[in-house]
Parts: sequence; C-alpha cells; structure tokens
Amino acid sequence: MNIKTIASMAGVSVATVSKIINNYTDISEDTRQRVLKIMEETGYRPSSSAKTLATKKSNLVGVIFAGKLNVDFSHPFFVDIINVFKKQIGLLGYDLLFFSNEKFLDNGEDYLARSKYFSVDGCIIIAGDEVEKSVFDLDASPIPCIGVDIELTGDSSCYIMSDNQKISMKVVEHFYMNGYRDMGFIGIERPSLVIKEREEAFIASLKRFSLDVRPEWVVYAKDYAAEDGYQIAKTWIQQGDLPRAIFAATDLLAFGVIRAFKESGLRVPEDIAVVGCDDIEACRYTDPPLTTVKQDKQKIGRLAAMVLFDLMNKQMETKCIKVEPELVIRSSCGARQNWNHTMVKS
Repeated sequence: MNIKTIASMAGVSVATVSKIINNYTDISEDTRQRVLKIMEETGYRPSSSAKTLATKKSNLVGVIFAGKLNVDFSHPFFVDIINVFKKQIGLLGYDLLFFSNEKFLDNGEDYLARSKYFSVDGCIIIAGDEVEKSVFDLDASPIPCIGVDIELTGDSSCYIMSDNQKISMKVVEHFYMNGYRDMGFIGIERPSLVIKEREEAFIASLKRFSLDVRPEWVVYAKDYAAEDGYQIAKTWIQQGDLPRAIFAATDLLAFGVIRAFKESGLRVPEDIAVVGCDDIEACRYTDPPLTTVKQDKQKIGRLAAMVLFDLMNKQMETKCIKVEPELVIRSSCGARQNWNHTMVKS
C-alpha cells in the first residue's frame, strides 16, 4: 500500500493525496473525506519521507555532543538540560535524532552533510572540548542551530549559557562577606569559553575587593572529574600553602577537593571552605553538603527548545541569551561559622 495505490482507489492524482496528507486547504471537502476514508479502511500511514518531500519539513532535530572530548550522557548537567529540551521540543511536535561522532571523526567529520541527509529542521549543539571544524561549518549554514555553552555566530544560529561572570562574582562576594580573604580557583586546562569567563570574573572580583591574586592558587585540572579535583587538592596539601576558600568550576571537581582535604585531616568548612558550580543532584548528599552555584537547567533546556523553534520558523535574531545563576548555600562554604564577618586568614 502506497500513495499511488490510494490515489488510484480514490480516483484522484498523487498530488491531491499528498496535499490531503499535508493539510493543504485547496481540496474540496468531499474529496478530502473520500481519500481519508480509504486511508482509514486500508490502514495506510504516509511515510515520514513522503511528508518531508511535500512540506520540506522533517520535524526532526539533530542532537550533537560536539568535540573529540565530549560530555555526552556521562555529564549530569548536560543530561538534565537535554531531558528538559526533549520534553519541550516534543510538545512543539519534533523528534530527536542523535548524531554519533565516534567513528566518522577519523575519516573527516561532516555534521552539515549528515544534517542535510536526514533533512533535520534544526540542531542543538552541546559544548565539548576540541570541537570539530564541522560544527562551525554547520553553524555557518542555513540550518538553524542552538548552542549550549558553545558560542555560535551563524546567521541562523543562537546560543545559550549561564551568566558565567555572575557565577564567579557571586562566589567571591559570598566568600568576602563571610570573612574569607585567601581564595583559590580550580578551572580546566583545556580551552573553554565557559571556564575562561569564570576565571576572568573570579580574578576581576578579587581585584574589586582589593584582594591579592595568588597565581599558585589559580590552577587547572586536566578534566572535569572528581579525581582531577582530588589531585589538585593533594598537590596544594603537599606544598603546604593552602587558600582558605576554594571555588571549583564544577561540582565534580569540588567533590574531589573535599575528599582530599578530609583524607589529610582537614575539615570542611572549619579549615577550608569549598564552593562548586552546577548544583547537580549529588550536592545535597555530600559530607558536608556542597554550596554551589545553581545553573537553571530547566530554564536553559526550555529556552533552547523555544529559541530553536523560533529559529526554525525564522522568528528569532538574538545571538546570545544568558541565564541568571543562583548561589545555593549549604554547609561546605562555612557561612554559619563565619557569619560575624570576622576576617579569616591562613
């Protein structure tokens, strides 16, 4: 059973059946009902490819975890965003198509060619490290793209991220208000717009309060994992020169830092205060519970879906949307211990 058979049984052209399938209005109601009745009786369902050819829309959105070192489904922050995005874009009538880059990277990556092959209406691109050139070829194409934590500049693209400057400003201000003056920062050594903005804002915020910027306390882990934060903290402990308050650029790094200090007999927050970033679910259950900067994953995911929808319908021109972060105060920052704002020095 195919569209030609339906057309023959109804005594109409293939073009007429196609128009009825795709809800064109220039068909008489009698003809429409006759064709629909035959489709119902025969159990015929038009293929997605037939609809795509007729409407030039596939109702598919490509999902790309960009980079040779990508975050994919192992990163709790991005997984939550994709789950929210999936629900919202689904309500708008779209399905998701996940692109793998595990094999084709070796032979010359090409997201643009594959987006065209599958006729996706748009793409969401999740930031990773060592991002492939093909990502920016796709960004420069007419295919609408929304980036999360990756800067896109194409005419049909937009990107969304938390306000990373405010993330660091909130942390430094909170430490300062609670009497801490010797502050350290743990970032990631690989190039990243997000980490770069957090580091620059951290240093600028220290200077704003006339605090010293100690280069040995602004350090870079190899990766985002807890083990990397653990190794950084162990190095500080061995050197014997520790900051009194530490801002780790991700919660996972902060988990490792706390573990290293506790193993060495240092107390968090009595001896050293620690703040993370992302507010993943595990923050509530660490010992002590982790103070962190919450990135509004619900808002980022929904915004990504709504903005991409508008891009696909040529109703959006904004290039960058920044989402306000929120400092979530728990025990690890020592706020209660130092609430009288007494200066804490090493």
